[in-house]
Amino acid sequence: MNWYLAVLKNYAGFGGRARRKEYWMFTLVNIAVVAVLAGIGVAVDTMIPYVVYYVAILIPALAVTVRRLHDTGRSAWWLLISLVPLVGAIVMLVFLASEGEAAPNRFGENPKAVPAAA
Repeated sequence: MNWYLAVLKNYAGFGGRARRKEYWMFTLVNIAVVAVLAGIGVAVDTMIPYVVYYVAILIPALAVTVRRLHDTGRSAWWLLISLVPLVGAIVMLVFLASEGEAAPNRFGENPKAVPAAA
């Protein structure tokens, strides 16, 4: 849950890098919440809670995806490959699941790097 809240605290932070764990934990919690809200929506015959959640989480989801791409050394423009049917989704899945660059890159320091003890 801490990873999910960390993404929400950095609501519109498109700069920097995001670890795989941050991205995938956020995605996992989103899938669980969407499933629950969709179930509630079917039970009460309205999808309003689902739509409200989806709209509220859209910007943080885009931001963490962009930061995840930055961690792999790619720019946010790679999001556009998702528009290509099937192949784009597969390519994005590979990019998002790939190991981030170990060294600092043009988008910032490695988020896995542990700060040196003072």
